[in-house]
Amino acid sequence: MRHARGYRRLNRTHEHRKALFANMAGSLIEHEQIKTTLPKAKELRPIIEKLVTLGKRGDLHARRQAASQLKEDKDVAKLFEILGPRYAERQGGYVRILKAGFRYGDMAPMAIIEFVDRDLDAKGAADKARVAAEEVAADEE
Repeated sequence: MRHARGYRRLNRTHEHRKALFANMAGSLIEHEQIKTTLPKAKELRPIIEKLVTLGKRGDLHARRQAASQLKEDKDVAKLFEILGPRYAERQGGYVRILKAGFRYGDMAPMAIIEFVDRDLDAKGAADKARVAAEEVAADEE
């Protein structure tokens, strides 16, 4: 029986798991949709839900709490400027998990985790902007 087992360990140390979820939360906030394994997506959901709740609060203490969990300041800024106001009227349930079959290499169950009312243009926007900036720099040379 698995009574009082609070979370999945995912074959990682505490520090590695903390860094993994900080990176995944940042990627989800940036792209608003990511593909990962099903157990990781299920463990990421409560972390993201709490971060969006902090974004809805919007005060300085909430911003510092979110910054302590996320690695990049741009993710904190998006959380408080875009996602917090977007879900201001919603009482939870900010993300959904969709099963996405099995990975070819090891048959691991895959899932897509995404925000409920996500911006369709947010996925890959940073990469597209970077490529466009590189093209402009190449044209100037």
